[in-house]
Amino acid sequence: MPDVKAFFERQRAARPWLDHLIRAGGRYQDQKGDYFAAGITYFSVFALFPLLMVGFAAAGFVLVQHPDWLTSIHDAVSKALPGNLGDQINDLITAAIDARTRVGVIGLVVAAYSGLGWMANLREALSAMWDQRHPATNFVRTKLRDLVKLLGLFGMLALSVGLTVVADGAVTGTVLAWLGIDDVAWVAVAVRVLTSLLAVVATWALFVWTIARLPREPVTVRSAAAAALFASIGFEVFKRIGVVYLQSVTNSPAGVTFGPIIGLLVFIYFTARLVLLATAWAATASENQALAFVPPPDPVVIEVNSSRAGGPTLAESLALVGVGVVATLGLGGLLRRRRDPD
Repeated sequence: MPDVKAFFERQRAARPWLDHLIRAGGRYQDQKGDYFAAGITYFSVFALFPLLMVGFAAAGFVLVQHPDWLTSIHDAVSKALPGNLGDQINDLITAAIDARTRVGVIGLVVAAYSGLGWMANLREALSAMWDQRHPATNFVRTKLRDLVKLLGLFGMLALSVGLTVVADGAVTGTVLAWLGIDDVAWVAVAVRVLTSLLAVVATWALFVWTIARLPREPVTVRSAAAAALFASIGFEVFKRIGVVYLQSVTNSPAGVTFGPIIGLLVFIYFTARLVLLATAWAATASENQALAFVPPPDPVVIEVNSSRAGGPTLAESLALVGVGVVATLGLGGLLRRRRDPD
């Protein structure tokens, strides 16, 4: 029977990429990457609702300045949802616009709280993948750092999403039409290709910054750059799968109601796992093995074996007494035999 373990070890020794992949998977499992990904998903969904509140409040301030837009929205709702349901939705829109200030303030407070929780969970997960053992710091200072990192992450995310939107054909066509060069075919193709490449580069830069600078202790960018390339490619694949999924589930009433929610949860969870796996890949690179945390050895326990001075123990004393009794009885019987011969 072939030795599977020996064959596997030979394959790891002959293929460095396989050995690196196994080390990365082991780091991900040892540091409970799936649990951290589930936590990131929870905090992401928890932070989504206050962000929607802020978005509705901002939309309310804009619609107040443009009553014709609000009228168009009411007409569209009435056509899409005729009857009492459409009237109720229009009443909710009007109430939300009237309470835009209060909704916006509450949304900002809750968004700040949930956003800091999301950032803290994300940074702890990335630090765990790097196997960092950072000392406890001041609570206020830690939250301020998380807030700065959160703003920086949102800024890079907005840049990536903005380039992706610009790369869209409709947006590109509108811009070219505004410039008066939409009739030149090669210009539209060149702009679309250029903006698509810029979107991929922006996503790659976002993942590099996430992997290398979001952990509690900054690490080298070299290995993070290679890992971010795989993460950005996987992220683009996930986005394409998400578009196909949404198109397939929106054909039924149940799919319209629950499909986007389930799709959002799955997308966030697998994106979190992708980022953590990429981070584990970067952390287990050869140049970072020397930076890995080495646990201190267990404390040495010194035991001194000393012989106790003094007499025998209780068990030893009883044994000696038993031997003496047996010897006495045996000696007494022998003497009686000599005195009374047959």
